[in-house]
Amino acid sequence: MKSRSRLIRRGFTLVELTLATFIGMAVAVMTLAIVNQQFAFLRIYGVQSFLSEEAPIISGYVAKLIGQSSRYRLHNNVSDALAGTNMVMTNAPVILLNFQQPDGTMKASILAFQNLGTGSALYYYIVPASGTLGAPQWAVTRKPTSVLFSIETGILRMRLTGPAGEQITYSGNMQR
Repeated sequence: MKSRSRLIRRGFTLVELTLATFIGMAVAVMTLAIVNQQFAFLRIYGVQSFLSEEAPIISGYVAKLIGQSSRYRLHNNVSDALAGTNMVMTNAPVILLNFQQPDGTMKASILAFQNLGTGSALYYYIVPASGTLGAPQWAVTRKPTSVLFSIETGILRMRLTGPAGEQITYSGNMQR
């Protein structure tokens, strides 16, 4: 009598292989969709980073600086601001700020949006007693493509245009 040995199957059937392949493809498609969504989110966040990160810092700095000034004048360039000539009321890239000192003297500083050869930036200058302006003390920001000051109905406005074309307008007056 012959004994029948059991048939041992090694491997998978065609149905099992097809099912495993489809599950693997479904997982891969879902993973790619999630990665693509993450990249889209990072692109959106990168475009809005000026609004969420840089703009609040600029606002706080400029508000404190202008709030402490005794008076201000708007000019189209730094030379006019130093000479005290050609004052304007709108679309000025330069603002001259005067500060009353405790001894009664005045000190001045300038915020100027200009290109000094390394790209446009909002620069901060301290005006020395000699009146001869040197290099800027620092750049407040290098990200905006435009910074314009204007006075509308007695309120000072600063309009920043960000790298993605977004516009932010800050408004305020001196605290006196």
